[in-house]
Amino acid sequence: METLTVAYVCSLAVKLYALMTPPAVLSAFISHTRGKSSLARYGIACKASLAIFITGELLFLFGSGIFAIFGFTLDAFRIGVGLLLFLTAIRLMNDEKQPMPDPHSGADISVVPLAIPLGMGPSAIGTVMVLGATARDTGDILTGTICLFLASLAMAVLLCLADPVQRLIGKTGIAIMAKLTALLLSAIAAQVIFTGIKAFLRHYKGL
Repeated sequence: METLTVAYVCSLAVKLYALMTPPAVLSAFISHTRGKSSLARYGIACKASLAIFITGELLFLFGSGIFAIFGFTLDAFRIGVGLLLFLTAIRLMNDEKQPMPDPHSGADISVVPLAIPLGMGPSAIGTVMVLGATARDTGDILTGTICLFLASLAMAVLLCLADPVQRLIGKTGIAIMAKLTALLLSAIAAQVIFTGIKAFLRHYKGL
């Protein structure tokens, strides 16, 4: 990971936040908390964001063990993550939605599906695992943890402000946010894939 600076922390936090696909989470949250009290909605928002942070932190700290268990390289994983990011971007562009429980069933949606697989989906999980695998010291671990916390906190704020955001931008605005997020994810995906291919080719030439 890079040297710890405010600019780097903000940049990484924004990237992680984008990977959590906030428009998709917001849209699902609005649809499936309609009719609930403000207190209940705040509770769901906080639980979903906490679940996102805990899931991300566990994978960040212990996900690198998966590399050792299955024996694949970090560069191969980067390429795979990049492909998943592209698929996520395509899904957002095409307005494909995850299956959701019946909003009137009384089921708790804070963990499934708001946190998983919407907030912490395959692309976010893969990226967090890559960050954990490239962490070299305590400073890198602390940086990753702070960025995950900031991204999760931003998600909590967004969900708590769901009503004002919906009134301000409407369904069309949320759809536009989804498209912009998809464009950002596709750019991140390209960078991740290129980094993996470049490192793989460098390693291959060194053999």
